[in-house]
Amino acid sequence: MDASSKPTNFLVKQKAFLKMYLFTLIERDDLYGLQFQDTFEAELSKHGYRPSHSDIYKILHEMYASGWVTRTEELRSKDKDGFQKVIYYRFTDEGRRQAQAYKKLMKVELERCIGLLQKALQDNYS
Repeated sequence: MDASSKPTNFLVKQKAFLKMYLFTLIERDDLYGLQFQDTFEAELSKHGYRPSHSDIYKILHEMYASGWVTRTEELRSKDKDGFQKVIYYRFTDEGRRQAQAYKKLMKVELERCIGLLQKALQDNYS
């Protein structure tokens, strides 16, 4: 999605929403893969949105391949019996710039979608 493109979708695609929200989560905190899934479950499942584990990792991999995030492998205490290797995702400087630009574009799209949904509610359920 670039700034010059006109919206052609009725509503924002789930992949675009997932990418935007992953940017938000990376901005908020250092998280490892499973924590992204847990956060989606806690914050968005009540709205019927549960991205798959593979969808989350596909976008994280795209961000990594683009140089927008780094992956840092660390050991964390799993329980009294051992440790678990986890991979944390953190922004690069370029990734932080890309996230900000992407989120600006998505804000316009989300506002457009909200307008469409409000119109549909008003016309059909008032």
